Amino acid sequence: MSIWWSLHLRREAASVPLARRLLLGTMETAGVDPDVSFDLSIALSEACANAVEHGGDTARGGFSEAYRVTAYLDGETCRIEVADSGPGFPSDPYVPSDPDLPSGRVTHTPLRPVPARSDAEHGRGLCLIRELADHVQIGNKPGRGGAVVSFDKILKWKKGAPLMAV
Repeated sequence: MSIWWSLHLRREAASVPLARRLLLGTMETAGVDPDVSFDLSIALSEACANAVEHGGDTARGGFSEAYRVTAYLDGETCRIEVADSGPGFPSDPYVPSDPDLPSGRVTHTPLRPVPARSDAEHGRGLCLIRELADHVQIGNKPGRGGAVVSFDKILKWKKGAPLMAV
């Protein structure tokens, strides 16, 4: 059996727990193992928080007040996608390569999340998503601008789950 839903949410903090609760409710109803549901809900929360914080179209002088969350439970996999209308990820990012380097020195790296320091309050979301999901794609919407974070996880089911894949 397949289930999918899509939400168009305002870019405000209150939208993050709404998306998370909807995902957890869907997973509970379908009979997905609670540990898998929890991992996916944390990853979704991180992706939504990034869309809320960074997803505005301020780079082009505009402002987008919404982002989209889509979730697919199909067979043994759950796929979640969070897309915003902001400036997207830099195509050629420059990030600090080492916190011990002299101030202002940066090196070129490919588009991959850079782990934040363990005591940092920001910057750990994309790395956390990579740890919690089985497959992660991070990129930009072609042509229109905006970031897209999608991730998959293989599902485990509770015994006697009503919607378990057959």
